[in-house]
Amino acid sequence: MTKRKQTQYSGIGGQAVLEGVMMKNKSKYAVAVRKPDGEIDVQVEEYNGICGDKGFAKLPLIRGVFAFLDSLVLGMRVTMHSASFYEDEEEAPKEEETAKKASGSRMDDIMMGVTVVLSVIIAVALFMLLPFWISDLLGKYIRNASLVAILEGLLRILIFVGYIVAISLMKDIRRLYMYHGAEHKCINCIERGRKLTVKNVMRSSRQHKRCGTSFLLFVVLVSVIVFFFIRVDNMALKLILRLLLVPVIAGISYEIIRFAGRSDNVLIRAISAPGMWMQRLTTREPDEEMVQVAIASVEAVFDWKAYLVETFGYEAEDL
Repeated sequence: MTKRKQTQYSGIGGQAVLEGVMMKNKSKYAVAVRKPDGEIDVQVEEYNGICGDKGFAKLPLIRGVFAFLDSLVLGMRVTMHSASFYEDEEEAPKEEETAKKASGSRMDDIMMGVTVVLSVIIAVALFMLLPFWISDLLGKYIRNASLVAILEGLLRILIFVGYIVAISLMKDIRRLYMYHGAEHKCINCIERGRKLTVKNVMRSSRQHKRCGTSFLLFVVLVSVIVFFFIRVDNMALKLILRLLLVPVIAGISYEIIRFAGRSDNVLIRAISAPGMWMQRLTTREPDEEMVQVAIASVEAVFDWKAYLVETFGYEAEDL
């Protein structure tokens, strides 16, 4: 049996949810949740994205925007699913539950869409517009336009890092970050050519180059560079340009993290370093029960044994 030590791209990705992990492979995703009674519930569904298989949604730069929106929609869907196991409400009678199922599904879709839109608006306001507004106030006292642009970028980075640090202090978020660590460990375990066992997953890294945390940090850093070169005097036009460039920045950031996930050289490691550092805040070491949940999610959508045979040269009988 010959195994290569370099990390090999598997194509799977995931997300931590309330007491569980979602794993996605191509159009199929699985949500594994540790229920209050201790059992692991696994649900497998299909998700083809907002635009499905339309060609324009797969074009470089453009695909990053749709990938980001898809992650928000799917993330909201799986989060609502995991939260349903921990609702404190009394169970409704089965007759009432059946009667409400169709209308409830439509209402859930509407609420999910509204939540996604609000999430994007809040994120843009907090990480894009707030630093712009503060730097504009400072610009009344600082006449050097380049210095003001640098200060705006620094403020954007500080607000982003401060937000991550602040929410990491919450007890529920710390537990979510442990499941986030379990998700990364499973993917790293497979992509390093190891059998997907609890023991192997526990000794794998909890940091991964394709993490959403890295993507968001790239968005912040790319925006600092892009906005630095916007030199217009009209404040309204400057604000409009920032809003219009948000999709462009997301597209560029996606291409960077996509390339980083498929490469492993000195330059890529250097580019990925800030995001990997941030993951020290957004991931924590999971316990073995959390790892079991993450493994259940992986196995529901990804044949890791076939992957190890094809990619790392394992013999099927060894697995």
